[in-house]
Amino acid sequence: MPSENIDAAKKRLKRALEERGFVRGSEADRIAATSGRIKEDGWLFDVKNILLEPLAMKDIADIFWDSRTDTKTFQIGGLETAGIPIVAALIYSGATEHRRTDVTGFIVRKSRKKDGLMKFIEGLSDPKIPVILVDDLINDGSTKMREIAVLEAHGCTVSEIWTVVRFRDMSYYKAFEEKGIRIRSIFELNDFSETLDTANMKEKGAKPYKEHFKTLWKFSSMKPNLHFVIAKSDPILDESRVYVGSDSGTMWALNQSDGSVAWSFKIGPQPLFKGIFSSPAISGAMIFFGGYDGNFYALDKDTGKKRWMCFEADWIGSSPAIAEDLGLVFVGLEFGLFRKRGGIVAIDIKTGKKRWGFSEMPCFTHSSPLYIRRHRQVVIGSNDGAAYLFDAATGALVWKFDGGVLTEKAVDSGFSEYDVKESFAYDERRDMIIFGNTNGSLWFVDRRSGKSVGEFKAEFGFYSTPVIYKDTVLASSVDKNLYCVGLDTFAEKWRWNAGARIFATPVVIGESVYIGSNTGKLVEFDPETGAERSFALFSERITNRVVFNPTTRRFFVPTFANELYCIERIEPAA
Repeated sequence: MPSENIDAAKKRLKRALEERGFVRGSEADRIAATSGRIKEDGWLFDVKNILLEPLAMKDIADIFWDSRTDTKTFQIGGLETAGIPIVAALIYSGATEHRRTDVTGFIVRKSRKKDGLMKFIEGLSDPKIPVILVDDLINDGSTKMREIAVLEAHGCTVSEIWTVVRFRDMSYYKAFEEKGIRIRSIFELNDFSETLDTANMKEKGAKPYKEHFKTLWKFSSMKPNLHFVIAKSDPILDESRVYVGSDSGTMWALNQSDGSVAWSFKIGPQPLFKGIFSSPAISGAMIFFGGYDGNFYALDKDTGKKRWMCFEADWIGSSPAIAEDLGLVFVGLEFGLFRKRGGIVAIDIKTGKKRWGFSEMPCFTHSSPLYIRRHRQVVIGSNDGAAYLFDAATGALVWKFDGGVLTEKAVDSGFSEYDVKESFAYDERRDMIIFGNTNGSLWFVDRRSGKSVGEFKAEFGFYSTPVIYKDTVLASSVDKNLYCVGLDTFAEKWRWNAGARIFATPVVIGESVYIGSNTGKLVEFDPETGAERSFALFSERITNRVVFNPTTRRFFVPTFANELYCIERIEPAA
């Protein structure tokens, strides 16, 4: 195409962006930040506003193809939503006007589809063909890093990122350069300095967006159930192995050094298509966990051989808690009987015999117990919204705290609006038990009386276990926020917005807190301020807690797709 035509296309596209694809905070009805705060100043490019205009899309396509002097075959990919019209326009224009019928396109979903074929990528023809990623904007590159992680997991190689507008100087994108990925754009912010008063972003002290970890090995269990986007089986470590359950009903023992299988153990049939959601616990030479076959297992952790098995329920999704001083292991139970839905059992560690049990919970009990050793008590929650505190040795009910209103509908279904899904934190200094529910309440309950002393309310529910750090509690919610709440005030100190739902439980390691989210991003924080220190990206959602070996300095990161990554730090924290 003649250069004067391309120049005219760029001028038209620039004018369209200035007139219809740019919004100032003072002029817009509202501009929301990721934190949820409404911004009344600042600006943003709303390029999507012109992406379905025929002339604008033709100009974008003509400019793209004019720069393609290389005749090698490639494929064009884009992230929903802006990537969809751009990919479609480029593919159509390439085939009809530029004789590039060899170029195909695909779309990357922001998250894996939850039904049908449950694909992450739609339209990918051959992963061996180099990929050009296209989008409307590129700022710090975090979205593109996530996209690349997904594509690399599918065997693809990204050679270029091509966008309409680039926000930063090229020097900022060193992480892409190191991966052999070229950054190209039609415009940069400096191109709009005279008309829109924008300039390339050069924050003081800004560092390139770059991962701080590398993957040493990855293990994938067979037949993951991708329908359940929830916390599943947390991994646990001993000196040399990592143990984790899977959707297929297999408990895996992997060598930490290389991810090779030391042994595996298969449980019985699972009628709910769930397998092992129970997180294993270790006591001495044994490992304990429950399965959705209704059995509770004790295996020799060195060989994987069964020591004993206890059948007390129809299903077990709860994770065990061990009382070494009492020789007991506790776990939640679920039943398929009308008005007998949940409970808890205490089992003798050595023999597998039931010491005591309580099965009067009217809804399912997926929650995991917490043993409070100092007082020899165990607390557990249920889908009825209640927390139950027992004498751990005898099973006598000390108190029941109702965190919601139980309806007949909830009793019939086994679920309520106030489900307590995970476990508890205990603040010894204040003698206070802390837990969250699916109604968005984070409860603070006096251990002695069973009465509420405080409540923190999130926008949506908690599907994770709260974690205490000094005089605060850290709790992650499906409203996409990790909250830091004061233990004396029950007020928010800071929050971090993940940009996606959070099911994972935060973990304090040294003087940092780590948490993953449905973005597939593991983030390290300063627990005092919530400032990000480092991160690692993965292709699938992280719905469980990360574990750390302080001797080898290795992290083990599980995903909801039954993957387990072993990573180590390669860059110091920011």
